[in-house]
Amino acid sequence: MVCRMFRIATEVDKECLSLLRSRLREANTAASPVLRALRGTPAERELPLHVWALDEAGNLAGGLVGHTWTTWLHVTYLWVDARHRGSGLGTRLLAEAERVAHEERACDHVRLETWDFQAPDFYRKQGYEVVCVIPDYPPGVTEYTLTKRLPARA
Repeated sequence: MVCRMFRIATEVDKECLSLLRSRLREANTAASPVLRALRGTPAERELPLHVWALDEAGNLAGGLVGHTWTTWLHVTYLWVDARHRGSGLGTRLLAEAERVAHEERACDHVRLETWDFQAPDFYRKQGYEVVCVIPDYPPGVTEYTLTKRLPARA
């Protein structure tokens, strides 16, 4: 039996983080033919995708922050100022992000997360499907992961 001694540490360490990411990437690349085929291609890069709506005064009325990676758009944030909710602005922001991802970045799918008090019904109305439900994340709240397949390109 081999006995090993380890020092377990909990501090934030940027050097260890960088090394861990590098080694995980190497392990994932070795284990997955799909990831191996992506390495060195433009699809491998994660590219930011931001869509902003400004009112007449130039103030932020709403926005969407996400990124594209391979053939997916991942929506990280979608927010509309309370004064503009119900105006269709959220639908317009989401549609524009989907359009850019689909037409300019060859994305076929979208994914996002939302909480029960935010917008799961809004996303369902936009054609999204719930693929995961996590109760009590955070405690007392339910998190939903939703996805959508974008239409086939002509």
